[in-house]
Amino acid sequence: MGSGIAQVAATASHKVVIYDNNDRSLTNAKTNLQTSLKKLVEKQKISAEQQNSILTNIAFVSELKALDECDLVIEAIVENLEVKKNVFTELETLVNSSCILASNTSSLSITSIAAACKNPARVIGIHFFNPATLMPLVEIIPGIATDERITSTCKSFIDNWGKQTVIAKDTPGFIVNRVARPFYSEALRICEEGIADMATIDWAMKEIGGFKMGPFELMDMIGHDVNYVVTETVWKQFYFDPKFKPALSQKRLLEAGFLGRKTQRGFYNYAPETVLPSPTKDKELGTMIFRRIIAMLINEAADTLYLKIASREDIDLAMTKGVNYPKGLLTWADELGIETIVTELNRLRDFYEEDRYRISPLLKQNFALQKKFYSTT
Repeated sequence: MGSGIAQVAATASHKVVIYDNNDRSLTNAKTNLQTSLKKLVEKQKISAEQQNSILTNIAFVSELKALDECDLVIEAIVENLEVKKNVFTELETLVNSSCILASNTSSLSITSIAAACKNPARVIGIHFFNPATLMPLVEIIPGIATDERITSTCKSFIDNWGKQTVIAKDTPGFIVNRVARPFYSEALRICEEGIADMATIDWAMKEIGGFKMGPFELMDMIGHDVNYVVTETVWKQFYFDPKFKPALSQKRLLEAGFLGRKTQRGFYNYAPETVLPSPTKDKELGTMIFRRIIAMLINEAADTLYLKIASREDIDLAMTKGVNYPKGLLTWADELGIETIVTELNRLRDFYEEDRYRISPLLKQNFALQKKFYSTT
């Protein structure tokens, strides 16, 4: 992730310093970056001259003090709050007083990270999506203490790198990693209950929902060491809200070291010559699966808007550009009909009698007023 962000910045003609305290990781970053640029030249996306210019803009260093002249530092290390705090505390003593300190965290509190600094006003979240060179979305997350001028400066800065930015309140998961949780958790619930198998759920979400990947395929691609940990982090930070409760079946994969494609085994077995399971292409079953998962996704998007974590436009943009959803969820709700979504959520709540299926007050309000999310009246 760090080398990808560096490539984006260097392509925008900035001088960039990549730091890592592990020489092997630093070498890998350099190799990966060179390979990435070489492929772009081969595909005629950039010229050989541009490749050389980008590489010239980047320096690789193993001493943190080499960042002392930077105007912006973006941290992209392990998702551990205490480790990040320690890094920011040290960074603050090395950089100049006007340097912006940013974290690429996907789910940890920016306010908590900033609290470790003497000047928390210059700390902000700048969350890229993987791979940073290809994914257009960047979430900008000010902490409680972040100076508003820092927020606007970072937004303009990242916009000029050719990215599409959204502003999110500092809450667990921000926009994407909060709103997307039901895509995984509800699919896992359906599978664990024996309603449908993984292949059928994946098929339903692609064939009927229009998603590029099904939830089990996507979890395996992301890796359970990442996807499960984000789910667990969001769940804990929301005081164990049942909406975000992780699934034991995914935790067991993590414990076994079956992390997905990276280990050739996750929910699916990717070993050579292994045939992946075939779905049951039952349209009625597939439609039920899609309606259940999309209702939960829309419910979370509605709650995100209700709690003023982001604007409706930024929520929809985040989901289409950050995780490639076919449509923005609030736009999708208007198309499917608020009544359809509320009816499905009521069905789930009545059947399970769990707080997990509580309906967002904003959905209830829109249903009562027969109002759409993008209503002009």
